[in-house]
Amino acid sequence: MTEMRVAVEPVAGGITAPRGFRAAGVACGLKPAGLDLALLACDEPASAAGIFTTNRAVAAPVLVSRAQLAQSGGRARAIVINSKCANACTGEAGLSAAREMVTATAEAVGCDPRLVLVASTGVIGMRLDVPKVARGIAEAAGRLAPGGHEAAAEAIMTTDRAPKERAVRVATPAGTFSIGGMVKGAGMIEPLMATMLGFLTTDATVDPAVLRRALVDAADDTFNAITVDGESSTNDSVFLLAGGASGVAIDGALYPVFVGALRGLCADLAKDIVRGGEGATRLVEVRVAGAQSASDARRAARLIANSLLVKTALHGGDPNWGRLVAVAGRAGVAFDEARARVRIGPAELFADATVFDEREADAAAHLQGPEVEVAVDLGTGGSGAATVWTCDLSAEYVRINADYRT
Repeated sequence: MTEMRVAVEPVAGGITAPRGFRAAGVACGLKPAGLDLALLACDEPASAAGIFTTNRAVAAPVLVSRAQLAQSGGRARAIVINSKCANACTGEAGLSAAREMVTATAEAVGCDPRLVLVASTGVIGMRLDVPKVARGIAEAAGRLAPGGHEAAAEAIMTTDRAPKERAVRVATPAGTFSIGGMVKGAGMIEPLMATMLGFLTTDATVDPAVLRRALVDAADDTFNAITVDGESSTNDSVFLLAGGASGVAIDGALYPVFVGALRGLCADLAKDIVRGGEGATRLVEVRVAGAQSASDARRAARLIANSLLVKTALHGGDPNWGRLVAVAGRAGVAFDEARARVRIGPAELFADATVFDEREADAAAHLQGPEVEVAVDLGTGGSGAATVWTCDLSAEYVRINADYRT
């Protein structure tokens, strides 16, 4: 069987790199200064999929967007997003506010209200100023343009240090399509989805059921494999819209190509979130191998990535491999200390119950870089493996979150 020739290359344009999408970002007054409302629209009704927080404290926009996707059968034309106010823990008033955002967007864009999705991010418990948001939606609708992706990516930021957006072009024998995306999130990050928000677009034609499967497949080891502080938000949401303007239909043969490109884009965006984590100075890749199952490996890797002792040692450049062993040993999965191995960067510091102190200088040198890697083999002889991305923990993280609301 002849292998399909595929080329994937990064391109500019973020969420509007795919044909048929327009975006805008405006200041509607929710923040004291800066952009705080984004609007994304597709020229035609698009297939739509979403995955959401598993936190039992669920924000109003999550509840409304879930219902919208169910009512529309997985179709959408627009997504409206506000920052500063999460519209979470706001009861019936919050649900009413989210629905009013839907109505205002439908009127401004000129579409069926069932084809509008909504997302919010910011302070929990704050009431949303609906008149301000409604005025912002009307303004944003007037500014929708393919070049509006940068303003949209800026408008969804909270404590993010910079906008986060990427896009790729995928060339196949059946034609060329693009995938774009923007995300926000710097703290309260340990998505357990199926405060981060993600918005993805493609100009490929994809059936709604296939689109949802692709999103779940792509998110499993990307957005669900990152952590800044072990906190899952009330608002975590990732949306994917497929507008079809490229004319390339994702069938059984192209599905692996589509998911592969989508997964690569999501991985880059996910790492951008961790790289820009609150107070972060290092992106850390945690690899666990030698587990009895992939789920065991994922559990151990997540616990290592969330360990305050590990994260502070990484911030200080201390190759304290003992902290990695201690977390692996308490992970509640099979672990054989006599056969376990620990590596920091290029230096294996512990293997088969033997300590290699002479290699600590190499490990310490590795920890001075902006991107570092730690690896633990659980020693069971199993084939289970997993990777989780995290960041170090600095005093700046404490400062940011000590006065977040002020």
